[in-house]
Amino acid sequence: MNVKKMTNYTNNEKAQELWMTLYLCAKENPTRRFHALYDKIYRPDILWEAWQRVKRKKGSGGVDGQTIEQIVLDYGERKFMNELYLELKGKRYNPSPVLRTYIPKEDGKKRPLGIPTIKDRVAQMATKMVIEPIFEADFHDCSFGFRPKRNAHQAIDKIRKASKKCFWVVDVDIQGYFDNINQVKLIRLLEQRISDRRVLKLIRKWLESGIMEEGNLRNPITGTPQGGVISPLLANIYLNTMDRLWEKRFKHLGELIRYADDFVIMCKTKQQAFESIKIIQSIMGKLDLTINRDKSRLVTLWNDCDGFDFLGFHHRKFPYRRKGGKIFFYLSHIPKKNAMKKMRAKIKAYTKPRNILYLDIRELVKGLNRKLQGFKNYYQISGHSKIWLRQIDWYVLERLTLFYNKKRNNLKKHGNLKDVRREVDHILVKLSR
Repeated sequence: MNVKKMTNYTNNEKAQELWMTLYLCAKENPTRRFHALYDKIYRPDILWEAWQRVKRKKGSGGVDGQTIEQIVLDYGERKFMNELYLELKGKRYNPSPVLRTYIPKEDGKKRPLGIPTIKDRVAQMATKMVIEPIFEADFHDCSFGFRPKRNAHQAIDKIRKASKKCFWVVDVDIQGYFDNINQVKLIRLLEQRISDRRVLKLIRKWLESGIMEEGNLRNPITGTPQGGVISPLLANIYLNTMDRLWEKRFKHLGELIRYADDFVIMCKTKQQAFESIKIIQSIMGKLDLTINRDKSRLVTLWNDCDGFDFLGFHHRKFPYRRKGGKIFFYLSHIPKKNAMKKMRAKIKAYTKPRNILYLDIRELVKGLNRKLQGFKNYYQISGHSKIWLRQIDWYVLERLTLFYNKKRNNLKKHGNLKDVRREVDHILVKLSR
């Protein structure tokens, strides 16, 4: 495999051409099964593009401890890629167990993540690039999570449009979705579109590779590790069964809007909402999944009395006064309380340490801007959300004032606020140029 030759694919024309060809073939014939896919997974341009994507996302190493930096600086990209290419081509590739780690959740619990090795991540990415267009042709418009050219803002926009006619929301949470996917049923769903046994065997290897936690290896018989490159695609394939059934037989009851394993159903009447709940429970039973009753809710959107949380936002109808004094309610989206709390915690953690006092306030503002930019880009989608984001701005100003006074040994912790605001505004104007 010539790595130098692969680097010439700056625009990945051949990879894009393969993606489009597979997508159009799958779209044209919904019952077609693809039988010659494995050799495309280790195709040099596909593998190189997969490596570039994994490298851009960075991330920590898996059970072998090998990191992206070590591969680039010490081991060598060419050697690493050649080894993976030969293993896949010679059918000698065997994945390592995923490294179990935990991240805190909003409710105080911890979400389990499985971190594959870098080699497994590249192999998964290459496989995903080959099989994704086939299943993308089957996915429905109600699904927005982890799909090309689809995002959370589009899902929220669909909710806003549906809220003009729908006043009842079935907010569903699936209990431990990624850990409870039935692997046998998942493989059967894959077989509906893929007949290449080598590809199916490769995916089965990842599902059965096991989990390494605190030095102990275990092999769960259900689930796909949340954190694997290919896991979101497999999760979408599994829940596409629900999407297909709903769009074909039950769409008259309400609008289904799904982002990965989180979804809501927007219904016009309370009766339709109750029927939707029964049907979803039945579908979940067929998929061997369980609804989390503590987190799932039935919400009314007639006025501003109630709302629901979805994709990091709290969705609620707020009152607006028209000319003449008439009040009407319009669905708006504001950051969740926990999202605001997390952002304040990040700002405080960045500005609190005493060892940052050597920094110039301009450097501190630049650092805070980098942390705030993504948060604001995501949450600044409505007039009401801007009101909440101003609270973050005021909190930033408060933390900068504390920094300003500590730096000058000023005993008045919250004094000089006007001076700090004037200086920050001046810095922001310079940065915007």
